[in-house]
Amino acid sequence: MALAAASNGPVPIIALPNETLSAIFLHFTAPTLATIARVSHRFKAVAERLLYSSVYVSDNLSESSSLPWKTLRWCESMRQRSHLIEATKKLQIRWQADLRSSLSQSLNPACAQVADVLRLLIFLESLEIFLGPANLVRPPDEPIHAVERVIRGAHLPLLRHCSLGAEWTKGVQPYTTVLASFLASAHELRHLKLPDHLAGLDLPPGALPCLSSFRGSADTAAILLPGRPVQALSLVGQDSDVNRQNLPRMTLTSVPLRYLDLSAMSVRPLLLRNISTHFPTLQKLRVKLALRHTLHYAFSGIRLLAGLSAVLSAFQQLELIDLSPTDVDGIGRADAKEEYVLVGEWSRICPSLRCVIFPSGTEWICQENGEWLSALH
Repeated sequence: MALAAASNGPVPIIALPNETLSAIFLHFTAPTLATIARVSHRFKAVAERLLYSSVYVSDNLSESSSLPWKTLRWCESMRQRSHLIEATKKLQIRWQADLRSSLSQSLNPACAQVADVLRLLIFLESLEIFLGPANLVRPPDEPIHAVERVIRGAHLPLLRHCSLGAEWTKGVQPYTTVLASFLASAHELRHLKLPDHLAGLDLPPGALPCLSSFRGSADTAAILLPGRPVQALSLVGQDSDVNRQNLPRMTLTSVPLRYLDLSAMSVRPLLLRNISTHFPTLQKLRVKLALRHTLHYAFSGIRLLAGLSAVLSAFQQLELIDLSPTDVDGIGRADAKEEYVLVGEWSRICPSLRCVIFPSGTEWICQENGEWLSALH
């Protein structure tokens, strides 16, 4: 394989500088890079840096294979390739178990091995850890969350994206101060997801000064958002978890909240009314509506959604409402005429509205002339 040089004729690819090789290899898939790495020592050096720059490891745990072997092999590979530590920018580890399996073996030793490597990866910019059933087994030693066994002692000053979690059930080991200490050291963190964190989080007032988006429980959001520049919020749990105590605290961000995602819970109109009262300047709203249990049965089909009109009138800057996560059972088939009537009604009471996505998946967009046109989303 050769490239044509401007004056000296063809240049063998093996003679190209590493920067050029890296630019070429960047377009190859991981399996192709692994093959290239076996061609020559020079290709291996370049290909490995790309392979290890963004790592995704997924393990399926079962009674017959109760250890995360892929993760453990990656840990061993990193210990053997310390020269690639600087190149590792993104790490995603995901463990999941067969729902029919009953795992009794502790995963703490595996967590400890991941922790040993994570402490070395000081150049990480993105970290996603989901440990599946690791926190369901009661720890025989100190009582800390399985995720905390992985992040304890890690200091990641360049971290911008972070997602931490494990399967949750009532009575499992909660998070401790280890999580708060880890987050307090991540001064550059912009995006944070803590789906299974339900309790308090004792962070110093100056921690997470750059946080712009959060996904997690309402109680955790009420602790994290005040005083921080969070513009995007995604809540998990039940709509009853959002209450008169935590909702007002979510409004205390240092900049207005612009995007709210409620697709992970079934939302009743009462919560939407409270949301419109506390966040009138929202620009984008994504909702999974609890239609069958809360809106008026006198309406048929998509006209059930007419009950949203009173709520939408309170939003002053809403540009998009996405209802596609809503379960369509019991609503009836999508009717373009009814949807068209609804977007017309909603745009009159909410003039800033520019895009509506219905449970059917149909997206309606307001044109410059004020006309609404649809397309399958």
